[in-house]
Amino acid sequence: MSVTKTTISSSAAYHQALATIQQASRAYAAGESPLDDATFDQLRDQLIAWEENHPEDVAPNATSGKVADGAVPAGEVPHTVPMQSLDKVNTPAKLLAWEASLQRRLGGPVTGGYVVDVKLDGFAVAARYQSGRLVKLVGRGDGRQGEDWSHAIGTVTGLPQQLDRPLTFEVRGEILFTHTQFGRAKEVRAQHGGDAFANARNAAAGTIRARNRAYALEMTFFAFQAVELPGGEVFTHDAHADLMKWVADTGIQTTDATPPKTHVVSTMAEVQKQVESIAAMRPGLPFDIDGVVIRANSRAEQTTAGTGSRHPHYSVAYKLPSLERMSKLMDVVWAVGKTGILAPRAVLEEVEIDGSMVTSATLHNPSDISRLDLKKGDAVYVRKANDIIPQVVGPVTHLRTGAEETIVFPASCPVCDGKINTDKGRWTCDETANNGGSCGLPAALLYAAGREQFDIDGLGPSVIGNLVEAGLVRDVGDLFHLTLDQLTEVTRGSGEAANLLAQITTAKGRPLEKVLAALGIAGTGRELSERLADHFRSAEDFVTADAQALIEVDGIGVKKAEQIARQLPRVAGVVKKLATAGVKLTVDLQSAPASGPLAGKTVVVTGTMTGPLAAYDRVAMNQLIKDAGGKPGRDVTSKTHLLVVGERAGGKLAKAEKYKVEVMNEETFAILVAQFTS
Repeated sequence: MSVTKTTISSSAAYHQALATIQQASRAYAAGESPLDDATFDQLRDQLIAWEENHPEDVAPNATSGKVADGAVPAGEVPHTVPMQSLDKVNTPAKLLAWEASLQRRLGGPVTGGYVVDVKLDGFAVAARYQSGRLVKLVGRGDGRQGEDWSHAIGTVTGLPQQLDRPLTFEVRGEILFTHTQFGRAKEVRAQHGGDAFANARNAAAGTIRARNRAYALEMTFFAFQAVELPGGEVFTHDAHADLMKWVADTGIQTTDATPPKTHVVSTMAEVQKQVESIAAMRPGLPFDIDGVVIRANSRAEQTTAGTGSRHPHYSVAYKLPSLERMSKLMDVVWAVGKTGILAPRAVLEEVEIDGSMVTSATLHNPSDISRLDLKKGDAVYVRKANDIIPQVVGPVTHLRTGAEETIVFPASCPVCDGKINTDKGRWTCDETANNGGSCGLPAALLYAAGREQFDIDGLGPSVIGNLVEAGLVRDVGDLFHLTLDQLTEVTRGSGEAANLLAQITTAKGRPLEKVLAALGIAGTGRELSERLADHFRSAEDFVTADAQALIEVDGIGVKKAEQIARQLPRVAGVVKKLATAGVKLTVDLQSAPASGPLAGKTVVVTGTMTGPLAAYDRVAMNQLIKDAGGKPGRDVTSKTHLLVVGERAGGKLAKAEKYKVEVMNEETFAILVAQFTS
């Protein structure tokens, strides 16, 4: 199910590929494609290339020049203006080639600038308003006519049923599930006995078409275009961005309401910078995107550039690498994690995702397997969570053949054969969870040796397995008491052992936040470990803290504090071993910035940066605060010194007023830290 690397090399292969993509296009429009987006796009590119190079062989029903590859039923509602798809590019060079093509059509440079938006991974829809009332939802269809989806009116956030003015016009945009809505949709679907959704896009496709369901699923709309209707509003706006601002003022949600917002820039270099900025924001967005849309901002230049049979010439989509691909679930293996949690792992047919080959993915827990109704042999969608850890999203149930097998859950711990505790949906080995048993020890040691913790190069699964089997290591603290002779026994010789011992010795000087992260306390991670280190200043003070003391840490609530406090007695002995081995367990005061405009201040950011710091996402803002000598905070407390406010700021403003915290807008803050920005 991975992307084929071959190209079409014969007339017979061309006609077979044409039949395949048209069948996939019909299914794609219904949210049931047998191909994932990357495979689909590559096959289409190969077809178009063959047709360009072999015009004598182009079939009457050729895919090029037709919306939805000429395979989608026209639907029952005519479009007032053809509803086209966008041409695609995927490299800076191809983007420049598109700009050159646009300039040729205009007879000179683009003078009105470019509008840059996110390309949402949903379904295109036209929404018609008559006298201020939403009366019709129409799918793209074949571009000339589309399906009537008006039955979904009232279930889509961002598309008000009634405007506050009696306006007549049409908006076009994308309907999708946000991540939160998709999670809720899967729960509701399961409660009503429906097949599991394969992914958010397929779910949106099925939901928008569904009639007379016993339940309703909320979706979201973002507009990217406005169209005049006969007898309705006449748009006099010179610029596309101004027209869309007018649309937003009517109460309809536009792409400017997304976290990346809409940007108007003058040059292609600025366009590319925005593409890179949106790509960097992608993992943290509340919905899926698959690219960036660039269009000429001047409506007059749009008219001059014109449209083709399938694409407008004045707009293009910059496709980002796919983060979600289809693969096959070959098997499920069970391991025990560092805190005793049983972790099922999917063994997959090899597939390329975002430039790397993936053969396994997390399944989170047994409850997820049951909720998704996964079976061995299923076609499944796999995505990279936060661009790092692949995870199985769901099965593609319409591709089942009947040969799939039920996944068998273990009746006892797969490592020690002990009792499994299934309380609260997470399965744990009682021996490991309660007594620090050896079942989760290999995972705990591997985690502690990881790059974001002690960063011990050479301490991999094989060596760790040998250490555990030999009884030389019973917890993370024992790693730092190993001798050269002991390491020689578990490695391939004295040279490898000496290198590993040097790595362990170096790891003794890691910063406190990395030491705390290496303890493997459930509910903590890199970011929280940094705040714990900054608050307690020493590992000994941290492991002797109670829940009340933990609540004082920025961003830790009552439940999280209690969860961490319950685990501290278990790791207190590990900290003692680390101390006797000479591991640094205090904050190096001299490592903190000695100066800077934010020195000694805790700074919280709320809202979206849209001005001079628009290119800075939350991670970049936190780093900027650190560079300027400050400490990033997650929530406003009595210990916060400064709140930086962007657009659509939330409840943190009220907290700032309550605690008398200084509030600063983006522009003033940018001036304050100007020497640290680039």
